[in-house]
Amino acid sequence: MSSPVDRKEVLKRLMEERGGRFSSNLGIDIDSGSSEEIFKWFLASILFGARIRQDAAVRTYQEFEKHGVLSPDAIQRTGWDGLVRILDAGGYARYDFKTATKLLGIAEMLINRYGGDLNRLHEEARNPRDLELKLMEFKGVGPVTVNIFLRELRGIWQKADPFPGDLVIAAARYLGLIESAGGSSGEKRKILLELERLWEHANLPYRFSDFEAALVRFGTAHRRKRKA
Repeated sequence: MSSPVDRKEVLKRLMEERGGRFSSNLGIDIDSGSSEEIFKWFLASILFGARIRQDAAVRTYQEFEKHGVLSPDAIQRTGWDGLVRILDAGGYARYDFKTATKLLGIAEMLINRYGGDLNRLHEEARNPRDLELKLMEFKGVGPVTVNIFLRELRGIWQKADPFPGDLVIAAARYLGLIESAGGSSGEKRKILLELERLWEHANLPYRFSDFEAALVRFGTAHRRKRKA
C-alpha cells in the first residue's frame, strides 16, 4: 500500500482529474437541504441506477430539467406517455417504458405517504439502515440507486451513511488506498472508516462525498478500459 504521503498525492491527483459530486455537476444544490433539490437528486439517482452509461443518464436528467419535470407533482401531470418521450429524448430508450411506470409509482407513493417530501421520509427513519429500507419501499428502487442517492447526501442528511459501493471499493484498492475487498457489512464499515480517516488526513478542499464520486468515476473508467 502507498505511504501516507504518497496517498495524499494520489487523492489530490484523483480529485483534480475526477472530482466533484454528480449532483453538483448537474446543477443540483443538495447542500441547501431543500426538498425540491433533494428530489431532483433522487430523480437523477434513479436514472443513474440503471445499467446505462453515465452520459446517457446525464442527458436524460437534462431532458427532465428542460421540460420542468423535476417534482412528484410534475411527474404525475406529465403522465406515462410524456415521461416516455422525455426518456427517449435523453437516450434512455432501452428502459423507457419500465422507468416511466416506475417514476409514476414513486411519485404517487411519495405524495401519499410523505406529502411529496423526502426530508419527511428522512425524519421518520430511525437510523441509517432504516432510511435505506424506507427508500427501497419505493417499487423499483434497489440497493444500487439507494447507495448513489445517499452517498452524496452524506453530511447533509444526518442518517445518510451508506457503506461504500463496489466501484468505490474497487477503485480505492486499485489506487493502493485500501487492501480489503469488502464483502460483509462489517468489512465495508471498516473500509468506510479507513477511507474517512485517509480523507481527513489529506485535508483537501472538497467534501468526502466528492471523494466518493471521484472514486466512482475512476472505477467506471477503469472497468470500461479492462473490457475494451
